[in-house]
Amino acid sequence: MTRAKAICDRVYAVGGPELSASEDAYVYLVDAGSELVLIDSGVGYGTERIEDNIRSLGFEPAQIWHIIATHCHIDHIGGLSAFKERYSSKVIAHTMDRAGIEGENNDLTAASMYGADYKPVKVDTLLNGELEQFMLGDLLFNFLHTPGHTPGSISVYIDTDDGRILFGQDIHGPFSPLWGSDLAMWRQSMQKLLALQADVLCEGHSGVYKGEKIKKYIESYLKRY
Repeated sequence: MTRAKAICDRVYAVGGPELSASEDAYVYLVDAGSELVLIDSGVGYGTERIEDNIRSLGFEPAQIWHIIATHCHIDHIGGLSAFKERYSSKVIAHTMDRAGIEGENNDLTAASMYGADYKPVKVDTLLNGELEQFMLGDLLFNFLHTPGHTPGSISVYIDTDDGRILFGQDIHGPFSPLWGSDLAMWRQSMQKLLALQADVLCEGHSGVYKGEKIKKYIESYLKRY
């Protein structure tokens, strides 16, 4: 497997199929100065490799004060329990995906698709609005509610020296009534992402897109669905 890699100013890929475990969605690390912020946590099989990747960048996993769960599927949240237990990291997620993350409805995690067991965790900060903002370290994180893939899917963006960085996990779907997917809401969410005019897109399974390729990528799925 390859090692962690820099994406742009303050942003690194530390987990994913070729970085940590084949089942993992991409896991992104943000250097927020006084703390590190993790975007998702993988399915749980590759936690130690994610930790090693973080150390290879000159950071320590103990610096991860917050983990943002973009939605409640196990390939994004399976590693949450390990990070919370080892480093007391705080989880941020949308209230509409809380039942999956906290273990009230395991079907929402899609764990059966991965043959994995999910260990529930408590969400420390629940998002409720259309757009919420928090200072984490020295960066302003913008949390945009983008339902469709799941009811509580969120997309996150920050502004750095390299422009607007968008973490838009699972733009491509898939969709299932078991998770409460809604294609009409998803289409509206994709329009919200296009309106952000991001300079860099860090996607959950397809990797990184920059410039005009972001618009083309999102629009390709709007045409498909």
